[in-house]
Order: sequence, then structure tokens, then C-alpha cells
Amino acid sequence: MLSEILLRLPPDPSSLPRASLVANRWLGLVSDPGFSRRFRPHHHRNPPLLGFFESSHFEPTMDSPNRVPEGRFSYEHTGNGCFIPFGCRHGLQLIFHQSGKQLHVRDPFNGDKRRLPVPPGFDGWETPISGAVFRAAGDIQHFQVVLVGTERNNQHHTRVIARVYSSETGIWGNLMSTPLPPKASSSMDQHPTKIRMWFTISVLVGHSLYWLLTNISAATNMLDGILEFDLERQTLAVIPVPVDIANNCLSQFQVMQAEGGGLGIFFLSKFSAQLWKMETDSDGVASWVLGRTVELDKPLSLNPEEEESLIIGGFAEYNNVVFLRTPTNFFMVQLESLQFKKVSKSNSLTRYDPFESVYVAEYPLVGTGIDGGHDGAEFFRNT
Repeated sequence: MLSEILLRLPPDPSSLPRASLVANRWLGLVSDPGFSRRFRPHHHRNPPLLGFFESSHFEPTMDSPNRVPEGRFSYEHTGNGCFIPFGCRHGLQLIFHQSGKQLHVRDPFNGDKRRLPVPPGFDGWETPISGAVFRAAGDIQHFQVVLVGTERNNQHHTRVIARVYSSETGIWGNLMSTPLPPKASSSMDQHPTKIRMWFTISVLVGHSLYWLLTNISAATNMLDGILEFDLERQTLAVIPVPVDIANNCLSQFQVMQAEGGGLGIFFLSKFSAQLWKMETDSDGVASWVLGRTVELDKPLSLNPEEEESLIIGGFAEYNNVVFLRTPTNFFMVQLESLQFKKVSKSNSLTRYDPFESVYVAEYPLVGTGIDGGHDGAEFFRNT
């Protein structure tokens, strides 16, 4: 009975260390490997936002006593060339080593890394690719990687392709594809199929992964559609964006889970944000509906110069937190409560990769927080 109660403690980093100090029996329960194998999957769908990666550096965002030590999950790349982050999910990080034509699946908790060769047909140079890593519910041993890209014909991108890697089998699955629509939006008039995927970080909504599609025929990266990969049916589809907000810059959009569930879009227009939702009518026809509009200038205390330069810098899918940045400031905004937090000075050229995962301090609490010291016996391993 006690273990079931402890299993339902909040997944904050300090929860189990604090519980372990109550009594030796509690310490014995939370330090049991079997308990740790149950605790992380139990909170699979509500992990805390521990912080974010800025390139290879990790920046914690939680307050004491849950704040992870500075640089706890930071790392250094081995090898030469360009390393492109594809995002984090379920305690894993996916990185594309472009020159090495490899995907790196990294475990930030212990630094372990699995290198996967990019399969044929996914160039990464002429036709950019993107990807996502995930675990099946309750599985803490195996992972899967979805790799997506485009195929070209006479300089025009004609279809989206995808393959799925399973660590359980160690092989890539069969190639899947779907045609790109001849006209994803009105910005496609001159080059009806010349669109490609930008290096957006995927978002998991329900049982589907989503990426943004952009138009490379324009002078700036303009949004032209949303790519969906259904994990259950193993199918691809391209979804149009609301016509009212189409043809805006990619940095003004974020795919998200809509209020009440389902696919949504966060659209940033100067100092206001529009929350859109995909709804299906009685005839089974899906369409976009504008939900609420949020004014951001007052809660963020933006000056007129910052309002003009406010863009999206990242998104934490499980906590529904959007990262907003200006040339001088960086904010996190929780979209349900509209609570915001000013994090740090901003690098205007950086994309932030949120890291949401169940992490437990490896040592009992000392001082004011879990980063206050490392004295005492280790009782929980994040593996």
C-alpha cells in the first residue's frame, strides 16, 4: 500500500529524496530498482520541464528544491561537422550529425549514445530531413525514431517520405510516403510544389507527430502546411494551415495540443497570440477554428521595440509551455494559466530544445535544494 502511495507522488526531482528522509522503510522502497522502473512510466504523460538545451549546453529552469544542477545534462560533440538537434522526448535526445550521416540517440541521464546510420534516400543536404524519438507507453528499455524528408523531381519537392527505426529490432522499417499537395497555400502560386521541411522540432499530440512545412521559394521561411505522422496507423498526411494566418514567417507558429485536446496552432502576431484548434463537424469534415486570443505585452512587460521582434524559440509539449524570445530577453509562458517566467538573456539565433522528463536526485537532499550538495548515499539511478 505504501509503495502505491509513493508511486503517486509528484514527479518533481525532490519528491522521492524528501520521502526517503521520512523513515528507513520509505528509503528502502524508493531505492528499490523495481520501484524506479514503475515510477518513471507512471508519470510518462506528466513529466516536469527540467530545463532546455541551447545547442549542447543544458540550462535548468525549475526553482529550488527541484532545480537540476547547472550543466547537469550538458555534453560535448565528438567528431567534426554540423550537429543539428531534433528535440527531446521520453528522457532521450535526438541529434543529427549531418556530415557523418548519422542520428545520435542520447540519454542525458548517463551520457550513453546510440549511433544510427541515416538510411538511403534521406540526403540531409540537398533535401533536408527531420526526425523524432519516442518510447511506447510503459517501455523504458526500447525506443523508436521517425525520420522524415522529401523527394525532389526537377528541383521541386514532390512527396514526403518517412521510415521508422526500432531499437528492439535494430532495423529501419519500410519506406512510407505521401504526395505534397500541388498548392499548399496561396504563397505557392509561382512554385506549386517547391516546399521543404524546415528543421522544426516535432510535437507529439495524441498518437501523432507533427512538423511544420515551409516554402523555400519565398524570401523568408513561410509556413505552408503541417506534416502529420500517425504512430498507430503508420501513415503520413499534409494538413493545411488556417487561411487567415497562412503565409506568415515560420517563427510565428508553433504546433501544439489544443485546449480540450486535438491538434492546435499557436500563432504569434506582434504582442498577441492566437490559439487555433482543428475541429471536425458532423459530416466528418475537419476545419480550423480560432479559439482565444491572448495579449502578451502587459504580462511580459514588453517595450515597443521588443513587441516588433518577439518570436517563438521553442515549445514544451507535455507542460504546454511556449518559449518566447526577443534580442534581449527570453520568457517561458504556460498557455493555460498564462503564468510566465523570465529565464535569461537571449541569443537571437538560438532554438531552445525543452527537456521534459522524470528525474530524481541521485542523493538525499542537502541544504536548500538538490543542487546544494552531493553528500550521502546514492539511492536512485535515472536509467
